[in-house]
Amino acid sequence: MKLTPGEKIVVLNEALGAAYPNPKSELCYGSAFQLLVATILAAQATDKQVNIITRELFRFAPDAESMSRMELEEVRSLVSSINYCNNKAKNILEVSRILVERFHGEVPGTREELESLPGVGRKTANVVLSNAFGLPVMPVDTHVHRVSNRIGLVRTEKVEQTEKELMNIIPEAWVLPFHHYLLLHGRYTCKAKKPDCAHCAVSSICDYTGKN
Repeated sequence: MKLTPGEKIVVLNEALGAAYPNPKSELCYGSAFQLLVATILAAQATDKQVNIITRELFRFAPDAESMSRMELEEVRSLVSSINYCNNKAKNILEVSRILVERFHGEVPGTREELESLPGVGRKTANVVLSNAFGLPVMPVDTHVHRVSNRIGLVRTEKVEQTEKELMNIIPEAWVLPFHHYLLLHGRYTCKAKKPDCAHCAVSSICDYTGKN
């Protein structure tokens, strides 16, 4: 019998929960500010790349106050190995100065305030709200979007639609870890070009037509 998306959520929660117990972000950070900066850098880049860069960046500027005092060229030089380094350096510096001027150096805990910051879109805001503030929101990146559609949890073309539909079928108490389940499954098993269906814990309930 074919399972409904809601029924698949129950199976996924058990199977992926066993595969990825106590999941968390693979970005390295020590505060909400550091997570925000790391997430801005992570667009079109891997967490591994970001962690290498932030290790040095946060040694110079671990918080908004110290980052806000840096010159643009200093920040740019520290993030120069990342994609779109010029824009990201500019945004990080502007965000830091705004946090100092408007939020006493602290990262705000609402979506509206986060999305008012330069370089912070819905996904970045969701990452911070979820991981730093423990709010039940669903950050949707390419991994989450791909896995959700392949398995048959949703039938969507845009990440915004995926987020909305996932939030409708995932119990609120499961939302926080579920983002990580889908992301990690997409990163290590259900890869974009060569999904490892033979070693997939949820292959039996997956709708992906190309599975082997």
